[in-house]
Amino acid sequence: MKVVILCGGYGTRLAGAGGDLPKPMVPVGGRPIVWHIMSGFARGGFKEFILALGYRSDVFKQYFLNLATMLGDVTVDLSNGGPHVHRYPAEKDWKITLAETGIDDMTGSRVRQAIQFLPDGDDIFGVTYGDGVTDLDFNRVVEFHRAHGKIATVTAVHPPARFGELAIGGDCRVSEFNEKPQASGGWISGGFFVFSKRVLDYLPDDPKLVLERDPLQRLAADGELMAYQHQGFWYCMDTPRDHQQLEELWHSRRAPWATWAQR
Repeated sequence: MKVVILCGGYGTRLAGAGGDLPKPMVPVGGRPIVWHIMSGFARGGFKEFILALGYRSDVFKQYFLNLATMLGDVTVDLSNGGPHVHRYPAEKDWKITLAETGIDDMTGSRVRQAIQFLPDGDDIFGVTYGDGVTDLDFNRVVEFHRAHGKIATVTAVHPPARFGELAIGGDCRVSEFNEKPQASGGWISGGFFVFSKRVLDYLPDDPKLVLERDPLQRLAADGELMAYQHQGFWYCMDTPRDHQQLEELWHSRRAPWATWAQR
């Protein structure tokens, strides 16, 4: 199963923390936060990714095209045609599609465009954002999704109240999806999704289509959006203060999201 990571935004609220870097490429502990997200998925066996790119797509391409030489042991023999990698990193078995999905396209449009890179045999796929880290076992979300048979699953979490609020019934069905309410309590969207390809019926060809508005709201109204409730760690790097907090957790060796690391 492939995982789509939305990496196309400008990240204006993070201004100052990463210069002109796109937010997913802002480093935490010396590695881009998108690398942390991908490492979490890879720990669960999900190693095929589609990065939906927009702003500064060149930065992503430079990094991932050179990942083996950046993380492995390399000898550079300029007289013999280039570098030789002696020891490849654990990331050697990742498969990454770097998809150009428009400079100004919104999240729904990016997901729609990414679907073209899914194999014909894949009936479901994951979607997340390039700025949120978690200790979530995504295998459990996939199992939950397959069991309920609806079109969409969103992971619900318990962080600060500035993200998409979910109204969840006793049967885990999402009855309402509200984008970034002013005040919130209970469960909110953690931004880790599983979708059936049937979600295309909710994604018209519109570059201004925002996933968190009409598509998810319609899915909720139609009874096709279910919530996997995650009680563990989740954190979104939305501001310079968030970035500083993640850096402090990493360097103090208390990074709950680093489930892959022997720290």
